Amino acid sequence: MIQSMTGFGKASLQLPTKKITVEIKSLNSKGLDLSVRMPSAFREMELGLRNKISQKLERGKVDFSLFVEVTGEETSSKINAPIVKAYIAQMREVIPDADATELMKMAVRMPDALKTEREEIDPNEWENIQGVINQALENIQSFRISEGVALEKEFLSRIANIMTFMNDAVALDGERIANVKARLRTAIDELTVNVDENRFEQELIYYLEKMDITEEKVRLENHLNYFIETLAGTEANGRKLGFITQEMGREINTMGSKSNHAKMQKLVVQMKDELEKIKEQVLNVL
Repeated sequence: MIQSMTGFGKASLQLPTKKITVEIKSLNSKGLDLSVRMPSAFREMELGLRNKISQKLERGKVDFSLFVEVTGEETSSKINAPIVKAYIAQMREVIPDADATELMKMAVRMPDALKTEREEIDPNEWENIQGVINQALENIQSFRISEGVALEKEFLSRIANIMTFMNDAVALDGERIANVKARLRTAIDELTVNVDENRFEQELIYYLEKMDITEEKVRLENHLNYFIETLAGTEANGRKLGFITQEMGREINTMGSKSNHAKMQKLVVQMKDELEKIKEQVLNVL
């Protein structure tokens, strides 16, 4: 079963003093383009986290975000008391009668009035966070699988349309050949010279053989069936499906160049339209 590269996964966990939320978004990309956003306290875990994400998601433009919301009284920012006192003392020298509360308000807004202590990662807390990350990864994979099911239905519908248009084009082959013969016969009859009928028949057969679309029809049908088989297989992936669509396009283009028939050319245009829509969506397949 195919998977889409488009997906979204989210999971959260409430700890005693903080809430952890993980969000993962992905779009289509030729390879893995991973962006990680998390608090600086967890940066030492980033390399292992990147390896885990790359193994799970394989391809796509992936945005990973880890949010930490403090819900308790715990904070990593502390008032730098010596600095604040020094600011207040300096301001009293300038304004001796200033209100102490106003001086405090001004002092805490001065540079270095607050200091942030580096948080050490609690192993038990990180284990809980890893559980949230795993849940978010499972959620985005479920999303990708669901999108893949929708893509598969669309592919099968458009492949069936191409098959129908192809068969309709082949059904016009007798009419097309008859029209070609009639046009050539009319052109010959309008000439004022004698024509060797045997030579004319030989040249006509040669001309019609060059216009024959039987081989293109057989190859296109094989490519259509191979596309369906690949969708149902365990090795289905966007690159492989993309290669098959390229081969399908070659056969359809050749049929168009050989058609020389208005109704058949219209059907070829319809096949091309369906194929272009398949190509657009194949870019989203993992």
